[in-house]
Amino acid sequence: MSDKVLFYALSRKFVDEQTDVPEEAKSVIYYGLAIGHHLGVVDCLKAVVTCSRGQYQTWLEYLPEGSTARRKMEGFFTFGEITIFPEHIHMLANAFEAAIEQQTDEYQTLSRDFIKALGAIYREPDMYMMIRER
Repeated sequence: MSDKVLFYALSRKFVDEQTDVPEEAKSVIYYGLAIGHHLGVVDCLKAVVTCSRGQYQTWLEYLPEGSTARRKMEGFFTFGEITIFPEHIHMLANAFEAAIEQQTDEYQTLSRDFIKALGAIYREPDMYMMIRER
């Protein structure tokens, strides 16, 4: 088990165009992309926020116990990773914004960095964030 928790944001996508893919299969891949399925797409993720596992745990304690935001973020401990999609950003941004006043400087910085990353998803709805260990 690692001590690092990384918040990865989608930085770009590309179609994996292997030279040995038959033309018939390529047409299926491109058709799938046209209708919204990500067949053959490689997502490139980059770390935008980093903290220790202990910091992550303490940071979540600033959220109300049993709240939707806290349950979403605590999924990391159950599943080893969580994915944040555009439908989660308002709920999470509001929850962490409300918690900032009670937080120490260290956790205020973590909250602000997280909210900033959520803002990037808001501006580009095809993006998402993945939180996982390294």
